[in-house]
Amino acid sequence: MSTLSTSSLRPLYKAAQVRELDRRTIASGIDSFALMQRAASSAWHSFRSRWPQARSVTVLCGSGNNGGDGHVLAALAMQAGLKVQRLSSKPLAALTGDVAKAAELASAAGVGFDEWQPATTLVGEVIVDALLGTGLAGEPQGNIRQAIEAINGAHQPVLALDIPSGLSADSGAVLGSAVVADGTVTFIGDKVGLHTGDAPAYTGEIDFRPLGVKAQAFFDIPPTAWRLDEALLVDAFAPRSRISHKGNLGHVLVMGGAPGFGGAALLAAQAAARLGAGKVTLATAEEHITASLVRCPEVMARAVRGGAEAAGLPDTADVVVIGPGLGQDAWGQALLQSALQGATPLVVDADALNLLASRWPDVRRDDWILTPHPGEAARLLGCTVAEVQADRPEAARALQRARGGVVVLKGAGSLIVGPSGLVVCPYGNPGMASGGMGDVLSGMLGALAGQHDRLEWSAWLGVMVHGLAGDAAAKASGERGLLASDLASYARAFINP
Repeated sequence: MSTLSTSSLRPLYKAAQVRELDRRTIASGIDSFALMQRAASSAWHSFRSRWPQARSVTVLCGSGNNGGDGHVLAALAMQAGLKVQRLSSKPLAALTGDVAKAAELASAAGVGFDEWQPATTLVGEVIVDALLGTGLAGEPQGNIRQAIEAINGAHQPVLALDIPSGLSADSGAVLGSAVVADGTVTFIGDKVGLHTGDAPAYTGEIDFRPLGVKAQAFFDIPPTAWRLDEALLVDAFAPRSRISHKGNLGHVLVMGGAPGFGGAALLAAQAAARLGAGKVTLATAEEHITASLVRCPEVMARAVRGGAEAAGLPDTADVVVIGPGLGQDAWGQALLQSALQGATPLVVDADALNLLASRWPDVRRDDWILTPHPGEAARLLGCTVAEVQADRPEAARALQRARGGVVVLKGAGSLIVGPSGLVVCPYGNPGMASGGMGDVLSGMLGALAGQHDRLEWSAWLGVMVHGLAGDAAAKASGERGLLASDLASYARAFINP
Protein backbone atom coordinates (compact mmCIF):
# COMPACT_ATOMS: atom_id res chain seq x y z
CA MET A 1 0.00 0.00 0.00
CA SER A 2 1.17 3.54 -0.72
CA THR A 3 2.29 5.82 2.07
CA LEU A 4 -0.40 7.93 3.73
CA SER A 5 -0.26 11.33 2.04
CA THR A 6 -2.49 14.25 1.16
CA SER A 7 -0.43 14.95 -1.98
CA SER A 8 -2.93 13.28 -4.31
CA LEU A 9 -5.97 15.00 -2.77
CA ARG A 10 -7.56 18.28 -3.81
CA PRO A 11 -6.55 21.07 -1.40
CA LEU A 12 -9.25 23.15 0.25
CA TYR A 13 -8.81 26.67 1.60
CA LYS A 14 -10.46 29.27 3.77
CA ALA A 15 -11.76 32.48 2.19
CA ALA A 16 -8.90 34.62 3.55
CA GLN A 17 -6.36 32.20 2.09
CA VAL A 18 -7.97 32.40 -1.36
CA ARG A 19 -7.99 36.18 -1.18
CA GLU A 20 -4.26 36.06 -0.38
CA LEU A 21 -3.68 33.71 -3.31
CA ASP A 22 -5.56 36.17 -5.48
CA ARG A 23 -3.48 39.09 -4.17
CA ARG A 24 -0.18 37.31 -4.77
CA THR A 25 -1.20 36.25 -8.26
CA ILE A 26 -1.90 39.87 -9.11
CA ALA A 27 1.37 40.99 -7.46
CA SER A 28 3.24 38.49 -9.63
CA GLY A 29 2.27 40.44 -12.72
CA ILE A 30 -1.23 39.37 -13.74
CA ASP A 31 -3.52 42.39 -14.07
CA SER A 32 -6.40 42.21 -11.56
CA PHE A 33 -9.02 43.04 -14.19
CA ALA A 34 -7.57 40.39 -16.50
CA LEU A 35 -7.96 37.86 -13.68
CA MET A 36 -11.57 38.97 -13.25
CA GLN A 37 -12.16 38.48 -16.96
CA ARG A 38 -10.57 35.03 -16.73
CA ALA A 39 -12.96 34.11 -13.91
CA ALA A 40 -15.97 35.37 -15.84
CA SER A 41 -14.89 33.49 -18.96
CA SER A 42 -14.55 30.27 -16.94
CA ALA A 43 -17.96 30.86 -15.39
CA TRP A 44 -19.48 31.46 -18.81
CA HIS A 45 -17.97 28.20 -20.06
CA SER A 46 -19.44 26.42 -17.04
CA PHE A 47 -22.82 28.06 -17.72
CA ARG A 48 -22.80 27.02 -21.37
CA SER A 49 -21.78 23.43 -20.64
CA ARG A 50 -24.66 23.09 -18.17
CA TRP A 51 -27.39 25.00 -20.04
CA PRO A 52 -26.40 24.91 -23.73
CA GLN A 53 -29.94 25.69 -24.94
CA ALA A 54 -30.58 28.71 -22.69
CA ARG A 55 -31.51 31.84 -24.65
CA SER A 56 -31.77 34.30 -21.77
CA VAL A 57 -30.12 34.93 -18.43
CA THR A 58 -30.58 37.12 -15.36
CA VAL A 59 -27.36 38.19 -13.63
CA LEU A 60 -27.55 39.67 -10.14
CA CYS A 61 -24.39 41.58 -9.29
CA GLY A 62 -23.14 42.81 -5.94
CA SER A 63 -20.74 45.69 -5.42
CA GLY A 64 -17.61 43.58 -4.84
CA ASN A 65 -15.38 41.56 -7.14
CA ASN A 66 -17.96 38.78 -7.26
CA GLY A 67 -20.31 41.33 -8.82
CA GLY A 68 -17.55 42.27 -11.26
CA ASP A 69 -17.39 38.66 -12.41
CA GLY A 70 -21.14 38.87 -12.97
CA HIS A 71 -20.92 42.03 -15.09
CA VAL A 72 -18.29 40.49 -17.37
CA LEU A 73 -20.30 37.26 -17.66
CA ALA A 74 -23.32 39.35 -18.67
CA ALA A 75 -21.24 40.91 -21.46
CA LEU A 76 -20.12 37.47 -22.66
CA ALA A 77 -23.72 36.25 -22.67
CA MET A 78 -24.83 39.28 -24.70
CA GLN A 79 -22.01 38.69 -27.21
CA ALA A 80 -23.17 35.06 -27.53
CA GLY A 81 -26.65 36.24 -28.51
CA LEU A 82 -28.52 35.70 -25.25
CA LYS A 83 -31.07 38.14 -23.89
CA VAL A 84 -29.55 39.48 -20.68
CA GLN A 85 -31.19 41.03 -17.63
CA ARG A 86 -28.45 42.66 -15.52
CA LEU A 87 -29.33 43.73 -11.99
CA SER A 88 -27.06 45.41 -9.45
CA SER A 89 -27.36 45.87 -5.70
CA LYS A 90 -25.94 49.39 -6.09
CA PRO A 91 -26.19 52.15 -8.74
CA LEU A 92 -23.47 52.05 -11.39
CA ALA A 93 -22.17 55.42 -10.19
CA ALA A 94 -21.48 53.94 -6.74
CA LEU A 95 -19.18 51.19 -8.09
CA THR A 96 -15.41 51.59 -7.94
CA GLY A 97 -12.24 49.88 -9.14
CA ASP A 98 -12.39 46.70 -11.19
CA VAL A 99 -16.10 46.30 -10.49
CA ALA A 100 -16.83 49.67 -12.10
CA LYS A 101 -14.60 48.75 -15.04
CA ALA A 102 -16.49 45.45 -15.43
CA ALA A 103 -19.84 47.24 -15.31
CA GLU A 104 -18.68 49.69 -17.99
CA LEU A 105 -17.52 46.78 -20.15
CA ALA A 106 -20.98 45.22 -19.92
CA SER A 107 -22.68 48.50 -20.75
CA ALA A 108 -20.36 48.99 -23.74
CA ALA A 109 -21.38 45.53 -24.94
CA GLY A 110 -24.98 46.69 -24.98
CA VAL A 111 -26.15 44.97 -21.79
CA GLY A 112 -29.01 46.78 -20.11
CA PHE A 113 -28.88 47.70 -16.44
CA ASP A 114 -31.36 48.02 -13.61
CA GLU A 115 -30.80 48.55 -9.92
CA TRP A 116 -32.28 45.68 -7.92
CA GLN A 117 -35.70 46.41 -6.42
CA PRO A 118 -37.90 44.00 -4.40
CA ALA A 119 -40.57 44.25 -7.10
CA THR A 120 -38.15 43.23 -9.87
CA THR A 121 -39.15 40.10 -11.78
CA LEU A 122 -36.30 37.76 -12.65
CA VAL A 123 -37.00 36.92 -16.29
CA GLY A 124 -33.97 34.91 -17.49
CA GLU A 125 -34.20 31.19 -18.17
CA VAL A 126 -31.21 30.82 -15.83
CA ILE A 127 -30.22 33.06 -12.90
CA VAL A 128 -26.60 33.84 -12.08
CA ASP A 129 -25.83 34.70 -8.46
CA ALA A 130 -22.91 37.16 -8.34
CA LEU A 131 -24.03 39.00 -5.21
CA LEU A 132 -21.56 38.30 -2.41
CA GLY A 133 -18.82 35.75 -3.03
CA THR A 134 -16.49 34.77 -0.18
CA GLY A 135 -16.24 38.15 1.55
CA LEU A 136 -19.35 37.66 3.67
CA ALA A 137 -18.69 38.40 7.36
CA GLY A 138 -22.22 38.22 8.78
CA GLU A 139 -25.81 37.65 7.78
CA PRO A 140 -26.90 39.26 4.48
CA GLN A 141 -28.93 42.37 5.13
CA GLY A 142 -31.29 44.73 3.31
CA ASN A 143 -31.63 44.47 -0.43
CA ILE A 144 -29.03 41.68 -0.63
CA ARG A 145 -31.12 39.44 1.59
CA GLN A 146 -34.22 40.36 -0.39
CA ALA A 147 -32.42 39.47 -3.61
CA ILE A 148 -31.37 36.09 -2.17
CA GLU A 149 -34.97 35.38 -1.19
CA ALA A 150 -36.17 36.44 -4.66
CA ILE A 151 -33.70 34.04 -6.31
CA ASN A 152 -34.89 31.21 -4.10
CA GLY A 153 -38.52 32.12 -4.77
CA ALA A 154 -38.05 31.94 -8.54
CA HIS A 155 -38.40 28.69 -10.43
CA GLN A 156 -35.38 29.03 -12.71
CA PRO A 157 -32.13 27.10 -12.25
CA VAL A 158 -29.30 29.02 -10.59
CA LEU A 159 -25.54 29.19 -11.13
CA ALA A 160 -23.58 30.66 -8.20
CA LEU A 161 -20.24 32.35 -8.84
CA ASP A 162 -17.51 31.26 -6.39
CA ILE A 163 -19.99 30.36 -3.61
CA PRO A 164 -23.77 30.67 -3.13
CA SER A 165 -24.41 34.06 -1.55
CA GLY A 166 -25.05 33.71 2.18
CA LEU A 167 -23.03 30.51 2.63
CA SER A 168 -19.86 30.63 4.75
CA ALA A 169 -16.80 29.67 2.71
CA ASP A 170 -15.01 28.54 5.88
CA SER A 171 -17.64 26.49 7.73
CA GLY A 172 -20.37 25.60 5.24
CA ALA A 173 -22.97 27.17 7.52
CA VAL A 174 -25.81 29.33 6.20
CA LEU A 175 -25.48 32.85 7.57
CA GLY A 176 -29.13 33.78 7.90
CA SER A 177 -30.19 33.21 4.30
CA ALA A 178 -28.39 31.70 1.30
CA VAL A 179 -28.95 31.10 -2.38
CA VAL A 180 -29.94 27.56 -3.30
CA ALA A 181 -27.95 26.91 -6.48
CA ASP A 182 -28.08 24.12 -9.03
CA GLY A 183 -24.39 24.58 -9.71
CA THR A 184 -21.46 26.53 -8.28
CA VAL A 185 -18.35 27.49 -10.22
CA THR A 186 -15.56 28.35 -7.79
CA PHE A 187 -12.23 29.99 -8.56
CA ILE A 188 -8.49 29.89 -7.72
CA GLY A 189 -8.76 27.66 -4.62
CA ASP A 190 -11.58 25.32 -3.68
CA LYS A 191 -13.23 26.29 -0.39
CA VAL A 192 -13.71 23.93 2.55
CA GLY A 193 -17.15 25.46 3.22
CA LEU A 194 -18.44 24.21 -0.12
CA HIS A 195 -18.17 20.59 1.01
CA THR A 196 -19.59 20.24 4.53
CA GLY A 197 -22.35 21.43 6.86
CA ASP A 198 -25.30 23.04 5.08
CA ALA A 199 -23.36 23.38 1.82
CA PRO A 200 -24.48 20.21 0.01
CA ALA A 201 -28.07 21.51 0.07
CA TYR A 202 -27.03 24.85 -1.47
CA THR A 203 -24.13 24.41 -3.90
CA GLY A 204 -25.46 21.93 -6.43
CA GLU A 205 -22.68 20.46 -8.57
CA ILE A 206 -19.33 22.14 -7.91
CA ASP A 207 -17.12 23.12 -10.85
CA PHE A 208 -13.63 24.13 -9.70
CA ARG A 209 -11.71 26.49 -11.99
CA PRO A 210 -8.17 27.36 -10.77
CA LEU A 211 -7.74 30.12 -13.41
CA GLY A 212 -4.16 29.06 -13.97
CA VAL A 213 -3.21 29.71 -10.35
CA LYS A 214 -1.07 26.96 -8.83
CA ALA A 215 -2.17 27.40 -5.22
CA GLN A 216 0.14 24.75 -3.81
CA ALA A 217 3.16 26.57 -5.20
CA PHE A 218 2.70 29.03 -2.33
CA PHE A 219 4.21 26.86 0.39
CA ASP A 220 3.49 29.34 3.16
CA ILE A 221 -0.27 29.12 2.48
CA PRO A 222 -0.96 25.52 3.48
CA PRO A 223 -4.41 24.14 2.65
CA THR A 224 -6.83 24.17 5.55
CA ALA A 225 -8.25 20.80 4.49
CA TRP A 226 -8.18 18.13 1.78
CA ARG A 227 -10.93 16.50 -0.25
CA LEU A 228 -10.98 12.69 -0.46
CA ASP A 229 -10.86 11.16 -3.92
CA GLU A 230 -11.97 7.74 -5.11
CA ALA A 231 -8.63 7.37 -6.91
CA LEU A 232 -7.07 6.50 -3.54
CA LEU A 233 -8.81 3.13 -3.60
CA VAL A 234 -6.62 1.66 -6.34
CA ASP A 235 -3.44 1.87 -4.26
CA ALA A 236 -5.18 1.15 -0.97
CA PHE A 237 -6.75 -2.10 -2.14
CA ALA A 238 -4.11 -3.72 -4.27
CA PRO A 239 -4.54 -7.47 -4.89
CA ARG A 240 -3.82 -9.57 -1.83
CA SER A 241 -0.80 -11.77 -1.54
CA ARG A 242 -1.47 -15.29 -2.80
CA ILE A 243 -0.36 -16.64 0.58
CA SER A 244 -2.65 -14.44 2.71
CA HIS A 245 -4.52 -16.16 5.54
CA LYS A 246 -7.14 -15.06 8.04
CA GLY A 247 -4.55 -14.67 10.77
CA ASN A 248 -2.80 -11.81 9.01
CA LEU A 249 -5.92 -9.98 7.81
CA GLY A 250 -7.02 -8.60 11.14
CA HIS A 251 -9.14 -9.87 14.02
CA VAL A 252 -11.97 -7.43 14.83
CA LEU A 253 -13.79 -7.61 18.16
CA VAL A 254 -17.18 -5.87 18.20
CA MET A 255 -18.39 -5.11 21.72
CA GLY A 256 -22.02 -4.05 21.97
CA GLY A 257 -25.61 -5.13 21.81
CA ALA A 258 -26.93 -4.74 25.35
CA PRO A 259 -30.04 -6.77 26.20
CA GLY A 260 -32.76 -5.61 23.81
CA PHE A 261 -30.37 -3.68 21.54
CA GLY A 262 -28.69 -6.36 19.47
CA GLY A 263 -29.24 -5.04 15.95
CA ALA A 264 -26.56 -2.35 15.97
CA ALA A 265 -23.79 -4.71 17.04
CA LEU A 266 -24.88 -7.33 14.49
CA LEU A 267 -24.72 -4.70 11.71
CA ALA A 268 -21.23 -3.62 12.78
CA ALA A 269 -19.95 -7.21 12.95
CA GLN A 270 -21.32 -8.17 9.55
CA ALA A 271 -19.91 -4.98 7.97
CA ALA A 272 -16.49 -5.83 9.43
CA ALA A 273 -16.67 -9.28 7.85
CA ARG A 274 -17.73 -7.87 4.46
CA LEU A 275 -14.88 -5.36 4.48
CA GLY A 276 -12.33 -8.14 4.50
CA ALA A 277 -11.48 -8.76 8.16
CA GLY A 278 -9.84 -12.15 8.59
CA LYS A 279 -11.79 -12.87 11.78
CA VAL A 280 -14.69 -11.13 13.52
CA THR A 281 -15.80 -11.79 17.08
CA LEU A 282 -19.00 -10.33 18.51
CA ALA A 283 -19.17 -9.90 22.29
CA THR A 284 -22.83 -9.25 23.04
CA ALA A 285 -25.67 -10.04 25.40
CA GLU A 286 -26.53 -13.74 25.54
CA GLU A 287 -30.01 -13.25 24.07
CA HIS A 288 -28.52 -12.05 20.75
CA ILE A 289 -26.30 -15.07 20.07
CA THR A 290 -28.90 -17.04 18.10
CA ALA A 291 -29.75 -14.02 15.95
CA SER A 292 -26.05 -13.51 15.19
CA LEU A 293 -25.58 -17.14 14.15
CA VAL A 294 -28.59 -16.99 11.88
CA ARG A 295 -27.67 -13.64 10.34
CA CYS A 296 -23.94 -14.20 9.82
CA PRO A 297 -22.51 -17.53 10.96
CA GLU A 298 -19.03 -16.41 9.92
CA VAL A 299 -19.00 -14.06 12.94
CA MET A 300 -17.84 -15.74 16.16
CA ALA A 301 -20.56 -14.74 18.63
CA ARG A 302 -19.70 -14.78 22.31
CA ALA A 303 -22.12 -14.15 25.19
CA VAL A 304 -21.00 -11.59 27.75
CA ARG A 305 -23.01 -11.20 30.93
CA GLY A 306 -20.88 -8.57 32.65
CA GLY A 307 -17.52 -7.06 33.37
CA ALA A 308 -15.83 -10.24 34.51
CA GLU A 309 -16.49 -11.96 31.17
CA ALA A 310 -15.47 -8.84 29.23
CA ALA A 311 -12.14 -8.48 31.01
CA GLY A 312 -9.22 -9.41 28.81
CA LEU A 313 -11.32 -9.84 25.65
CA PRO A 314 -9.87 -6.74 23.93
CA ASP A 315 -6.36 -8.17 24.19
CA THR A 316 -7.37 -11.12 21.99
CA ALA A 317 -8.10 -8.90 18.96
CA ASP A 318 -6.21 -6.54 16.64
CA VAL A 319 -8.86 -3.81 16.89
CA VAL A 320 -11.97 -3.32 19.03
CA VAL A 321 -15.20 -1.70 17.83
CA ILE A 322 -17.02 -0.54 20.95
CA GLY A 323 -20.40 1.22 21.18
CA PRO A 324 -23.08 -0.06 18.79
CA GLY A 325 -26.11 -0.92 20.92
CA LEU A 326 -23.93 -0.68 24.02
CA GLY A 327 -26.35 1.21 26.23
CA GLN A 328 -25.24 3.40 29.10
CA ASP A 329 -26.11 1.25 32.10
CA ALA A 330 -23.80 -0.99 34.15
CA TRP A 331 -23.41 -3.60 31.36
CA GLY A 332 -22.28 -1.03 28.79
CA GLN A 333 -20.02 0.71 31.29
CA ALA A 334 -18.32 -2.59 32.14
CA LEU A 335 -17.61 -3.40 28.48
CA LEU A 336 -16.25 0.07 27.76
CA GLN A 337 -14.05 -0.06 30.84
CA SER A 338 -12.54 -3.33 29.67
CA ALA A 339 -11.86 -1.82 26.24
CA LEU A 340 -10.23 1.26 27.75
CA GLN A 341 -8.04 -0.84 30.06
CA GLY A 342 -6.65 -2.83 27.13
CA ALA A 343 -3.87 -1.77 24.78
CA THR A 344 -5.77 -2.69 21.60
CA PRO A 345 -6.66 0.13 19.15
CA LEU A 346 -10.33 1.17 19.35
CA VAL A 347 -13.13 2.40 17.13
CA VAL A 348 -15.52 4.21 19.48
CA ASP A 349 -19.11 4.88 18.43
CA ALA A 350 -22.64 5.52 19.70
CA ASP A 351 -23.22 4.98 23.43
CA ALA A 352 -19.51 4.47 24.05
CA LEU A 353 -19.08 8.11 23.02
CA ASN A 354 -21.86 9.19 25.37
CA LEU A 355 -20.21 7.26 28.19
CA LEU A 356 -16.87 8.90 27.41
CA ALA A 357 -18.58 12.28 27.77
CA SER A 358 -20.30 11.43 31.05
CA ARG A 359 -17.98 8.91 32.77
CA TRP A 360 -14.54 9.35 31.21
CA PRO A 361 -14.34 13.07 30.39
CA ASP A 362 -10.54 13.26 30.57
CA VAL A 363 -9.48 10.07 28.76
CA ARG A 364 -7.27 10.71 25.76
CA ARG A 365 -5.65 8.15 23.44
CA ASP A 366 -3.67 8.25 20.25
CA ASP A 367 -4.78 4.76 19.19
CA TRP A 368 -8.51 5.25 18.66
CA ILE A 369 -11.00 6.50 16.09
CA LEU A 370 -13.93 8.45 17.53
CA THR A 371 -16.99 8.60 15.25
CA PRO A 372 -19.52 11.09 16.68
CA HIS A 373 -22.54 12.52 14.94
CA PRO A 374 -23.16 16.21 15.81
CA GLY A 375 -25.18 15.36 18.92
CA GLU A 376 -22.46 13.10 20.32
CA ALA A 377 -19.80 15.65 19.39
CA ALA A 378 -21.71 18.33 21.28
CA ARG A 379 -21.82 16.16 24.41
CA LEU A 380 -18.10 15.44 24.17
CA LEU A 381 -17.29 19.13 23.71
CA GLY A 382 -19.78 20.41 26.28
CA CYS A 383 -21.59 22.63 23.79
CA THR A 384 -24.79 22.61 21.72
CA VAL A 385 -25.46 20.84 18.43
CA ALA A 386 -26.05 24.26 16.85
CA GLU A 387 -22.55 25.33 17.89
CA VAL A 388 -21.06 22.19 16.35
CA GLN A 389 -22.92 22.72 13.09
CA ALA A 390 -22.08 26.42 12.97
CA ASP A 391 -18.42 25.49 12.42
CA ARG A 392 -18.01 21.78 11.82
CA PRO A 393 -14.31 21.97 10.87
CA GLU A 394 -13.39 23.72 14.11
CA ALA A 395 -15.59 21.39 16.19
CA ALA A 396 -13.83 18.36 14.70
CA ARG A 397 -10.41 19.90 15.33
CA ALA A 398 -11.33 20.83 18.90
CA LEU A 399 -12.47 17.30 19.63
CA GLN A 400 -9.28 15.81 18.19
CA ARG A 401 -7.14 18.22 20.22
CA ALA A 402 -8.98 17.25 23.38
CA ARG A 403 -9.21 13.49 22.87
CA GLY A 404 -6.36 12.62 20.51
CA GLY A 405 -6.34 9.90 17.88
CA VAL A 406 -8.55 10.32 14.83
CA VAL A 407 -11.98 11.98 14.88
CA VAL A 408 -14.70 11.37 12.30
CA LEU A 409 -17.45 14.01 12.56
CA LYS A 410 -20.33 12.41 10.69
CA GLY A 411 -23.00 14.21 8.68
CA ALA A 412 -23.26 15.84 5.26
CA GLY A 413 -19.64 16.28 4.22
CA SER A 414 -18.17 14.04 6.92
CA LEU A 415 -14.92 15.37 8.36
CA ILE A 416 -11.86 13.37 9.44
CA VAL A 417 -9.18 14.94 11.64
CA GLY A 418 -5.94 13.18 12.49
CA PRO A 419 -2.21 13.88 12.51
CA SER A 420 -2.30 14.77 8.79
CA GLY A 421 -4.94 17.45 9.30
CA LEU A 422 -8.55 17.91 8.19
CA VAL A 423 -10.00 15.78 5.38
CA VAL A 424 -13.49 16.11 3.86
CA CYS A 425 -15.50 13.28 2.33
CA PRO A 426 -17.63 14.41 -0.64
CA TYR A 427 -19.52 11.12 -0.94
CA GLY A 428 -22.84 10.00 0.56
CA ASN A 429 -26.47 10.99 0.12
CA PRO A 430 -29.70 11.68 2.07
CA GLY A 431 -30.79 8.05 1.71
CA MET A 432 -28.16 7.27 4.33
CA ALA A 433 -30.13 9.21 6.94
CA SER A 434 -31.54 6.05 8.47
CA GLY A 435 -30.90 3.87 11.49
CA GLY A 436 -27.81 1.68 11.60
CA MET A 437 -25.65 3.58 9.08
CA GLY A 438 -23.21 4.64 11.79
CA ASP A 439 -22.98 1.09 13.09
CA VAL A 440 -22.05 -0.16 9.63
CA LEU A 441 -19.42 2.58 9.37
CA SER A 442 -17.86 1.58 12.69
CA GLY A 443 -17.65 -2.04 11.53
CA MET A 444 -16.02 -0.96 8.27
CA LEU A 445 -13.50 1.18 10.13
CA GLY A 446 -12.66 -1.71 12.42
CA ALA A 447 -12.09 -4.08 9.51
CA LEU A 448 -9.79 -1.65 7.70
CA ALA A 449 -7.87 -0.74 10.85
CA GLY A 450 -7.30 -4.43 11.51
CA GLN A 451 -5.94 -5.00 8.02
CA HIS A 452 -3.89 -1.84 7.52
CA ASP A 453 -2.64 -1.04 11.02
CA ARG A 454 -2.88 2.71 10.35
CA LEU A 455 -5.84 4.38 11.99
CA GLU A 456 -5.88 7.64 10.05
CA TRP A 457 -5.52 5.93 6.68
CA SER A 458 -8.24 3.45 7.70
CA ALA A 459 -10.54 6.30 8.68
CA TRP A 460 -10.06 7.98 5.28
CA LEU A 461 -10.76 4.74 3.43
CA GLY A 462 -13.64 3.61 5.64
CA VAL A 463 -15.54 6.88 5.48
CA MET A 464 -15.01 7.07 1.72
CA VAL A 465 -16.06 3.46 1.03
CA HIS A 466 -19.11 3.93 3.28
CA GLY A 467 -20.19 7.02 1.31
CA LEU A 468 -19.45 5.49 -2.08
CA ALA A 469 -21.39 2.35 -1.18
CA GLY A 470 -24.35 4.48 -0.13
CA ASP A 471 -24.20 6.36 -3.44
CA ALA A 472 -24.03 3.11 -5.42
CA ALA A 473 -27.01 1.68 -3.53
CA ALA A 474 -29.01 4.86 -4.08
CA LYS A 475 -28.15 4.89 -7.77
CA ALA A 476 -29.32 1.29 -8.11
CA SER A 477 -32.68 1.61 -6.34
CA GLY A 478 -33.18 5.17 -5.10
CA GLU A 479 -32.50 6.99 -1.85
CA ARG A 480 -35.77 6.32 -0.03
CA GLY A 481 -35.85 2.94 1.68
CA LEU A 482 -32.06 2.52 1.66
CA LEU A 483 -31.12 0.33 4.64
CA ALA A 484 -27.84 0.15 6.51
CA SER A 485 -27.64 -3.57 5.78
CA ASP A 486 -27.66 -2.79 2.03
CA LEU A 487 -24.27 -1.09 2.17
CA ALA A 488 -21.91 -3.97 2.84
CA SER A 489 -22.56 -5.76 -0.45
CA TYR A 490 -22.05 -2.53 -2.45
CA ALA A 491 -18.91 -1.74 -0.48
CA ARG A 492 -17.24 -4.94 -1.72
CA ALA A 493 -16.98 -3.46 -5.23
CA PHE A 494 -14.93 -0.54 -3.90
CA ILE A 495 -12.51 -2.63 -1.84
CA ASN A 496 -11.88 -4.84 -4.88
CA PRO A 497 -11.13 -2.19 -7.54
